[in-house]
Order: sequence, then C-alpha cells, then structure tokens
Amino acid sequence: MPEHFTRDLAFDYKKYDFPNQQLLELFQALLKPRMIEEKMLILLRQGKISKWFSGIGQEAISVGVTMAMQEKEYILPMHRNLGVFTSRNIPLYRLFSQWQGKASGFTKGRDRSFHFGTQEYKIVGMISHLGPQLGVADGIALAHKIRNEKQVTAVFTGEGGTSEGDFHEALNIASVWDLPVIFCIENNGYGLSTPTTEQYRCEHLADRAAGYGMESHIIDGNNILEVYAKVSEIASSMRENPRPVLLEFKTFRRRGHEEASGTKYVPEDLMQTWEKKDPVTNFREYLVAENILTENQLQEISDEISSEIEEHLQLAFSEAPVEANLKNELQDVYETAEEFKIFPSEDTQEIRFVDAIAQSIYESMQRHPDLVLMGQDIAEYGGVFKITEGMLERYGKDRVRNTPICESAIVSTAVGLAINGMKAMVEMQFGDFVSSGFNPIVNYLAKLKYRWDQSANVVIRMPCGAGVGAGPFHSQSNEAWFTKVPGLKVIYPAFPYDAKGLLNAAFNDPNPVLFFEHKALYRSIRQEVPKDYYTLEIGEAAVIQEGEKVSVVTYGAGVHWALESLKEEKMEDIELIDLRCLQPLDVDMICESVSKTGKVLILTEDSLFGSLASEISAIITENCFEKLDAPVLRVGSLETPIPFAAALEEQYLPKQRFKEKLQYLIEY
Repeated sequence: MPEHFTRDLAFDYKKYDFPNQQLLELFQALLKPRMIEEKMLILLRQGKISKWFSGIGQEAISVGVTMAMQEKEYILPMHRNLGVFTSRNIPLYRLFSQWQGKASGFTKGRDRSFHFGTQEYKIVGMISHLGPQLGVADGIALAHKIRNEKQVTAVFTGEGGTSEGDFHEALNIASVWDLPVIFCIENNGYGLSTPTTEQYRCEHLADRAAGYGMESHIIDGNNILEVYAKVSEIASSMRENPRPVLLEFKTFRRRGHEEASGTKYVPEDLMQTWEKKDPVTNFREYLVAENILTENQLQEISDEISSEIEEHLQLAFSEAPVEANLKNELQDVYETAEEFKIFPSEDTQEIRFVDAIAQSIYESMQRHPDLVLMGQDIAEYGGVFKITEGMLERYGKDRVRNTPICESAIVSTAVGLAINGMKAMVEMQFGDFVSSGFNPIVNYLAKLKYRWDQSANVVIRMPCGAGVGAGPFHSQSNEAWFTKVPGLKVIYPAFPYDAKGLLNAAFNDPNPVLFFEHKALYRSIRQEVPKDYYTLEIGEAAVIQEGEKVSVVTYGAGVHWALESLKEEKMEDIELIDLRCLQPLDVDMICESVSKTGKVLILTEDSLFGSLASEISAIITENCFEKLDAPVLRVGSLETPIPFAAALEEQYLPKQRFKEKLQYLIEY
C-alpha cells in the first residue's frame, strides 16, 4: 500500500456489504463536490467569483442522502449541500453560471449561489431565512401522501437553524399529519462562530424528536457508508409506512461560514481532530487498501472530474453577462394567468357576504380536485365564522384540514403543496394572526416566480376589519403590509357578488393571492348573486355610483360607509369607485374618474401613514395633477391601535371624518 495511505482509518467501512461497483460510484459522487469546492476556493482568491459557502468536511451527508433518494423525490438543501446538486447530475456549467449570475443558471441572475430550485431535478433551494423550507418540505410530502404516492421528501437545516420557530412548527405538523419527511440536521458544531453550547442545552438535537412523538437517529455524518446505508433503510421504510424521521448528522465544517469569516474562532486541536475524520480521505484510503480502487482508477476518476470542471467553467466564463431587460424583469414578477372568464348566469338568489365566500370555496373544491383547505378549526367546527361548515363531510380530511396553531409553517406547507402541483387555501382565523406567518408570505411565496420561475397557486383568506368590538388583535386593517410586496395579489371585495366571483378567480390564478374579508360585512350585507359558478377579472375596479362633482375612491367596508353617507346627505353627484382589487390596482379607472371630476377623496379603514390611500394619492398627483381642482384628500382611522370600547372604536374609525372631508372638498 502506498505510503500516503498507511494511517489508521477513522471509520469501520467493512461492516457495510455493498458491491464494489456501488462503492466506486459513491466515491466518485463524494469526490466530485470536493474537487469543485477546491477549484472554487482558487477562483475566489483570484477574484473570479465573489463569494463561496464551503461544505468541505460535510460532503458525505449531501451525497449519501441524495444517493439514497429516488430521482423523482424532492430534496430541499442548503448552501453547503453541493453534493445534492452534483449527485442529481445537474450540468456543471449551469451551476457555475448560477454562481456567476448568468442566464444559463436557474435564476436569470436574480439570486445567487444555491438560492434556487429546479423542478427538472426535484430540488427546492433555500432562502436566507432558513426556517420556512422545513414547512415547504411538509407541503411537498403532504401532496405525495394525498395522491397515495410512495415517496419521501428530504430537507436540510443546520444546528443553528433548529433554534428557529419554523423548525418546531414544521416538525410538529409533520408528526401530527404523519408526513414522510426526512429532517436532516447537519450538526457541525457552529452557527457561523457561535458554538453549540450557546445554541441549545440538550445533549443531542435528535433528542428533541421525542417531544413530537417522532422517530430519530444519530448518524456519523462523515462516514459515507453509514449515511447511505441508514438513509436508504429509513427512506425505504417511510415509503411503505409514511411518517417523519429526524436525523442528526454529527459532522464538522472545516472552512468558515463563508470564506471572509475565516476559522480563527475554532480551536486548532478541534480542527485537527476533524481533519482526521475527513470523509473523502478516509473513504479513498479504505477503497485503495481493499484493492477496490487502484491508483490508476483514482487518477482516471480525478482527471475525468477535473476535465469536466474545466470544460464547464469555460462554458460559464465565456457566457455573456446578463443584460438588464426592463420588460422581462417586470413581466416575471407574476405568472401569466390563463385568460378566461366564466360569465354569471341570470339565475340568482339573495345571499349574505359570508354565504358568497362559502359558495365559492365549495364550488372551487368541486372544480379543482387538487385544492386543499387548511386552517385552525376549519374541519369539524367549520371555522370560527362557519364558512367551511359541511365541507369536511363533502370533501374529506385529506382536503379539509385542521391545523395546529402555527401560521408560519402552514403558509410554508401551502407553498410546498403548490410546488408539488396542488392548490392550497389557508384561512387565517383572523387576519391579524398573519403576522405570525409574515416571513414565508413576503420572502418565500411572493418571490418564487421571480426567483426561479415557480408558480404558487396559494390563496390566503384574511378575515379582517373593525366595527365589531374585537379590539387591537382581531380588527386590524393590514392590507398595506402586502400591497407593497411584488409577487402578491391582494383582493378586498365589498359585496357578495364580487366576493364570490373574485375568490373563484383567485383559486384559478397561478399567483399567490391574499383575500381580505371584512368581518362586519359577513352577515350584514346581502345581494342577489348567481347560483352557478362564475369568475370576475382580478384587477378591475367598479363604479358604484356615477357623478361629476367629486370622486370617492375606497374599498371594503369603506364602500358601505360612503354609500350610507351619500344617502344621508343626499349627495347624488358624487362618483364612488370600489377598488375591489388592491394589487393589481385599477389605476386607469381611478385616473379616468379623477380627470372627470377634478376632485378626489380617498377613504380607507387603515390609519393613513403608510397606507394604500397614501400611495393612491401619489399616483393621482403624478398622473392627474393638471386635471385637479383641489388637493387630493385622504381620510382614514386614527394613528392608534384599534380600541375595544364602542365609543372609542367609533371615534377611531373614519366615518364621521369622511363626511366632513367630503363636504370640505365639495365646497373647495
């Protein structure tokens, strides 16, 4: 045996009985990401790439898990899991182009490194917030389970990521719903420079599984054969007996968090200890010692990988930089919705606002067998507003699902369902509670299409609004949190007819939609509504009353407040615009009306600072300034949280101030 292969091995590979050819395939898969990494570090020093997140020392986990999975099964890696991508045989030039922000990558230069997904290779990349991808894995696995497909989903996180609330939420959901998800924790001892002693107090992260009633295993993450053998066995079992499993891989990262961080915070003796456990070196020496791998074979494999790297690097380097194209950038924020409109029938019945919502959901569940409803208490109980009452009996537990109280992971689960070819509706019990699910909405859901061309058919229903004495945590008007986020559509109807038609359209739309429903309108507003299924176009406002004197622009309960005031004051020459959709906004109708009347009052239930009313005011000023005969006026709620007591709430809301502002504008 050659001199450099004489030291004792860190692992007992002999206890694993794999054919020699399979061992060689595993070695080749293990060596490839190491050689790519070594090349990237050279290029980084040469200034030819801008950043690199190294996984040197951890390759056996990525490679072993991926090789144990079936090609059609999804994997959700992080930015140190290069072995996932190479083991799925993604052409290297596409990876290199991705890292350089070029068009042959997976994000058209819009996101960097491993922040991408690809349906072709069944990989869903991370976002920097780490936690949401765990819930996305739940959703992907749920889709497989509903379709009775014997497939598992693997998702990665680090020991630092287990401190996030999303980790708890995702594991809890997977356990409660028996979802076939392999949760892979790469415990490499440090979250950037923070050691595990400052991250958690339990001895092993795998111990946490007991709290979820979940199976767990501790695996030596540097032993490629142990990783491959155990994950293969566990995955095979999970396909037949769907359930989640938590795997803690003990390993070590021998480079910094990213190269600029360095490793000075790591004790030198610890670094040397783990260097002796290097997964590539140990496995190579074992194969050579057992005459499974000859020196000539090793040289051939290394040369082949090296040639592939150089060839594909040249392809990536020779590719021109991405050119900025304004039209493409703007068009790629939203998935193009199929242009079809189903017109309403003349057969109508008078129903309440709440009934229109229920009818839409019921009819859409019939029309879309892949639509899944999720929310707190929506199954047997029918939801706190009884909108989904009876749907469990009609559509079953697979499609009408009570959820734990975990808005963040449920939104992420909805994302996973959409990625795996289904539709999802999430009911926020109250729109206020969306703050607990804010991150996956604005950072994951909204950006999927733009980042890697993945549509996301998710509807999030938002019971909202004041006027019912519900206080600061059940009454907020928080639509402006989302109208500013590119990639989201926001709908806020005021009438049953619009509610049914627009919610149907939302379920058809391939983009994420937040659908606001004012609670005070649920049982107070009635209207003739077509009995049959129909849709309305998202993005079209409606003229409720025509006039020449002043334009009133509003939405939601504001429409009814305005109608009530106009009737009381007998103001018949006021034009009333119901926006219905807040994103996309019908700017043309707003400007057309303002150009006709020369005066405009924007009414919102939201407090004014940073509200949608402020944005509409700016749009009017920029586009219709020469048509204006008076200042653009806004009226909204007080700059306070929403109070509980009736007198305080009445003062908070803008009803009375609306009348005063309107009269002022008329007389201006």
